Amino acid sequence: DIILCIDVSGSMTAQDFAPNRLEAAKAVAIDFVKKRPTDRIGVVIFSGESFTQCPLTTDYAVLVSAISNIRNGLLEDGTAIGSGLGTSVDRLRSSTSKSKIVVLLTDGENNGGLIDPKTAKEIAKAFGVKVYTIGVGTEGYAPIPVQANDGSIVMQREKVNIDEKLLTQIASETGGKYF
Repeated sequence: DIILCIDVSGSMTAQDFAPNRLEAAKAVAIDFVKKRPTDRIGVVIFSGESFTQCPLTTDYAVLVSAISNIRNGLLEDGTAIGSGLGTSVDRLRSSTSKSKIVVLLTDGENNGGLIDPKTAKEIAKAFGVKVYTIGVGTEGYAPIPVQANDGSIVMQREKVNIDEKLLTQIASETGGKYF
């Protein structure tokens, strides 16, 4: 059983990947799903809060549709890594599968949510869930679309801050890997 836990915060609209980080992540997630024909897979999205986009299923048409429908602005903005991981582990808690995995994809640093990422990591360990973490973004600065005062969208260069130390710790302590 695998939960794809995907960051949908505003910074995921940065255009250091074509056309942006979120669309690139969705394409990779759909490709991943298509290569896992016997796994039950679900999707959790998070920004300032977290939400189950699709519960565990083997219905890949529903899963691909759920991933395709992910977009920025669905949730309160922020990067609540702990909330995303906590919701993902909760989805796997009652699973009887011999392998329970969360693939956590984010481009930032935790800055919100009701659950601290280290607490969520301990919950994952307690339920035997391996967490693979993926940091999305290029080193340095990335162009991010921002709404100007007149309502138009302008490109602004913002520093890329991926908390690699936290993501590495979550992965290594749960038996996963950081990419």
